[in-house]
Amino acid sequence: MTFPDGVTNVLRHIRDMTAQAPGHRPETIDTMTTTQNTDPTSPARTGPLTGLASPRGRTALATTAALTSLTLALTACAGSSEADAPATPPASDARTTTAPPKVLLLGDSVGQDLALALDAAFEASGVEFESLASDGGGNVVGPFSEEQWETLPEEVEAAGPGLVIYQITGYDWGTEQEQREGYEKLVDTVTEVDATLLFVTMPPIEPDDFYEPHMEDLDRAPEVARSVAADSEGRAEVLEAGEVWGEDYRASRDGEPDRNPDGIHLCPQGAARLTHWMLDELQGRFPDIIPAAPEEWADTGWASDDRFGAC
Repeated sequence: MTFPDGVTNVLRHIRDMTAQAPGHRPETIDTMTTTQNTDPTSPARTGPLTGLASPRGRTALATTAALTSLTLALTACAGSSEADAPATPPASDARTTTAPPKVLLLGDSVGQDLALALDAAFEASGVEFESLASDGGGNVVGPFSEEQWETLPEEVEAAGPGLVIYQITGYDWGTEQEQREGYEKLVDTVTEVDATLLFVTMPPIEPDDFYEPHMEDLDRAPEVARSVAADSEGRAEVLEAGEVWGEDYRASRDGEPDRNPDGIHLCPQGAARLTHWMLDELQGRFPDIIPAAPEEWADTGWASDDRFGAC
């Protein structure tokens, strides 16, 4: 499957006040175990990024229209792949299927954006899914990662995943050695529960004054993750999401909002495109994950979540 423009990780920069983002403060590192937060007091649902969007009803209608168009595009893309696929083998030759692995998502607020689409897609595909992505944190290296590590091993064990996805975060700051140590520790943690780890590279961002001093670290993070994965003896791998996002931040694609205007986060279309691509990638590695058709999950209500209010 190929998207227009050869489409190729993302961060979330949540703001709960005009000049300060909750993601900028240590106290916002908070584990999330659900992806359907409807609490109107949530930091991710307040402030200028969501408050200045068009009226809710109008936004929802526009989002629905965009997702309907996206569903058609994704379906056409999936259809072309299916048309080229070999015919289903006779029952006697068919692969014996087993239950697909439970998927656990780790990451920051961009991971939370993605989790909404992943939750819908995995549910439609019959795959158990849980998100521990969190606003203002979720990182295994960098600021306040020590607090994350105080609870993360127990949380991963309690979730009982067969596959752990780590969306590289906007807080993965540090030296190359610090990044390597954090990623190696994550590989060991995931291996201890007999699961596989997949790193997902960040989407390109438009850094503000908060992120600008750390771009060298963030640019290096995927390279370190690749090195750690290469040394993991098959326990970890890197999904190169550049295939979805391209090399530069783009606010819109095909005339529809794709990335949050804050330069960091995802809009529903971007979350859906990344999800569709990820499910195809996962199926190639885990044959028991059989992705549902896009029309079964892309327009099921998740895109109206207030997290996407600025889109």
